[in-house]
Amino acid sequence: MKIARFSHNDAIRFGIVDEQELVVLAGDPMFAGYETTGERVPLSDAALLAPVIPRSKVVCVGKNYHDHAAEMGGVAPEEPLLFLKPNTAVIGPGDTIVRPTLSERTEHEGELAVVIGRIAKNVKAENALDYVFGYTVGNDVTARDLQKRDGQWTRGKGFDTFCPLGPVIETDFDQTDATIETRVNGEVRQHAPLSDMIHSVPAIIEYASAVFTLLPGDVILTGTPAGVGPFVAGDTVEVEVSGLGILRNSVRDAMPVA
Repeated sequence: MKIARFSHNDAIRFGIVDEQELVVLAGDPMFAGYETTGERVPLSDAALLAPVIPRSKVVCVGKNYHDHAAEMGGVAPEEPLLFLKPNTAVIGPGDTIVRPTLSERTEHEGELAVVIGRIAKNVKAENALDYVFGYTVGNDVTARDLQKRDGQWTRGKGFDTFCPLGPVIETDFDQTDATIETRVNGEVRQHAPLSDMIHSVPAIIEYASAVFTLLPGDVILTGTPAGVGPFVAGDTVEVEVSGLGILRNSVRDAMPVA
């Protein structure tokens, strides 16, 4: 089932995607279930928004594909390498990524995103998928020069607009044969099967929930394959996960601070 969060007639609502229509839900299905209002909205009349705004955090996993760890100049860590993005970094499909004036090199990192649906603390891997609401597509936008300069990743990963998510949440996703691809202006930059992940989704949830409580609506970005690279103002960045759709965002530079 594909769940969209959308804007229509100046209201933000949730709906189930049914071909070219949205079956409008009475509330946020993560908390209110799947009761419908009886209304249908054409997809062409709705503006898709980020399918979830994390209530507390975006949990990210670094170097979770061997080839990407190698291109970053190191070996893959034996345990998931965690860092956080603020929820203020989240934007939706069609929104604009803003390259900050502080950075001269902003890069894409296409990723599978996991949306947590239940409070999760000290969850075991064998039960971890019971705590997942669904899956979407993410882009862990990175100011690479700042990341390298700082020696830690908070500033380089945390700017506003640096966490595009969307277009929808798929509640029934089988990643066994799924692939991820990132394109800039149609040029393929990244392509890999999700099976190349070093640490699986259940293993990441177990590891992360042993550190901090995961709340409903929290998002986990599961790492990016090799091929990360820069983009500039005027570019269009697309991340596609087979079965989940295409997350497309344009790019502009931030206005200089007066």
